[in-house]
Amino acid sequence: MRLLADGMASFNEHCAVGIEPNRERISQLLNESLMLVTALNTHIGYDKAAEIAKKAHHEGLTLKASALALGYLTEAEFDSWVRPEEMVGSLAIR
Repeated sequence: MRLLADGMASFNEHCAVGIEPNRERISQLLNESLMLVTALNTHIGYDKAAEIAKKAHHEGLTLKASALALGYLTEAEFDSWVRPEEMVGSLAIR
């Protein structure tokens, strides 16, 4: 127990204290996530959404660039349908 407690105190002192989130990087990673393609399923169907994700993955593109290149939707549609801020977080308990 003592070893575990000392390890936790050391981790807190040397690692956890002072950590600040890099919000710009977090936003970039969130917006580039291929998992966001699920937001498109109800609008364009699974097969087209999967094709967008595969193209993005294989060609190193964002989902948006891939979707626009394939011509499956407009930029305005993508921006309206793919809203990561509405897709993450906890669900309200009712």
